[in-house]
Amino acid sequence: MQNPWHVLRNANDPDIPLFSSALLIAKDEYPDLDDRAYEARLKRYVRALARRGDAADVAAQLHHINRFLFEELGFCGDDHDYYDPRNSYLNEVLDRRRGNPISLAVIQIELAQRLGVPLEGISFPGHFLVRLPLDEGIVVLDPFQKGRSLDATELRQRARRHLDAHDIDDARLARMLEPASRRTILTRMLRNLKGVYAERAQWDKALRCSDRLLTLDPQQPVEYRDRGLAYLRLGHVRAGRADLARYLALMPQAEDGDAIALQLAELGSAPDRLH
Repeated sequence: MQNPWHVLRNANDPDIPLFSSALLIAKDEYPDLDDRAYEARLKRYVRALARRGDAADVAAQLHHINRFLFEELGFCGDDHDYYDPRNSYLNEVLDRRRGNPISLAVIQIELAQRLGVPLEGISFPGHFLVRLPLDEGIVVLDPFQKGRSLDATELRQRARRHLDAHDIDDARLARMLEPASRRTILTRMLRNLKGVYAERAQWDKALRCSDRLLTLDPQQPVEYRDRGLAYLRLGHVRAGRADLARYLALMPQAEDGDAIALQLAELGSAPDRLH
């Protein structure tokens, strides 16, 4: 059987199944996860909504979806422990009915799209958001806040908190609100997890995330650096050296290039730790 991660690496973006791919990320942490059971649960949600009949338009349909997901089922953002890694694993989010912005968005997007509502993700600075294109423009919503809609003023305020910019004109805001590809969504999920595990010094799991990121897209120089540093923290010197050297080859003008080069020189011919 072909490795599903290799299938993802070679897939065209529209062919990437977002829900099952997000569960594939969770399988790294929960190898016995029954993805068919979670797929069946999502299908039950879709059937429950479909039985209620079609709304007048897609905006009304999305309102019904949000009410079902966030009010009836009780899905919500985890304000208590935002950086709990369980908030990034779709099985845990479906079981606990709480998650972070992007995991909640994946469920919201999948429900909507299976019901014919063209909901899309937005890889916005800070929190991941979703958008619904309408004839008169787009509606932007925050899945972490139970699908609350956001106006341009609030979006600019949120963006300024994460960018070095005093003002954000209409053109720049429009670029920030462009729909995220499925590969981008999976990449952001993995980067969130990598950051959580690095903060907790769980370097084996941080390394695993970098490895998956490089499988999705081998042309990510920073991931070679981060994976190399994780390898070194775990005592795998040879693999760490190779990744750091690859990073410098891909990014010869990197701001941290001198520091990485010095680290490589200091490593010299240090042996790998035995396992």
